[in-house]
Amino acid sequence: MSRIGKRAIPIPLGTEVSVADASVTVKAKGGTLKRSIHPEIVISVSNGEVAVSPARETRLARALWGTYAAHVRNMIDGVNKPFVKKLLVEGIGYKADLAGKQLKLMVGFSHPILIAIPEGLTVAVDKNTVTVSGADKEQVGQFSATVRAVKKPEPYKGKGIRYEDEVIRRKQGKKAATAAAA
Repeated sequence: MSRIGKRAIPIPLGTEVSVADASVTVKAKGGTLKRSIHPEIVISVSNGEVAVSPARETRLARALWGTYAAHVRNMIDGVNKPFVKKLLVEGIGYKADLAGKQLKLMVGFSHPILIAIPEGLTVAVDKNTVTVSGADKEQVGQFSATVRAVKKPEPYKGKGIRYEDEVIRRKQGKKAATAAAA
């Protein structure tokens, strides 16, 4: 049984949640998010709360129950307060810039890497910090992962693109052979 799915999801003031045509729509000041609903899941809105329940007692329905409850909770949270991920660009000569609707990364390659910024996301660059924000948690996380994948941090000097709260386990480099030369 899903402990996450059993709890009703409260709807904050100024937020509108509607279920129609096998999809759930959440509207608020931060935008509108829409997600299709799997046939094994039933979502209902009443008394300022959203209830998620399985349509049948199957293994798939039980597996999706908590997942869809988390999706709806994230949609409600995202349209009220955007999700934010920060990436740090570290390395000598490494930098990030905005070029129109693209993120331009100079990370040690012979050419700049251009990544298109998806609709619904806001990207800001301040020195060596790239801030990605938006209402859709999945979209923010996926774009951040795409940017990080351009140049993952390496363990010797820590150069690359990493999340702000990510800890890079550093390795020791080569040791000088002093006794072997004698």
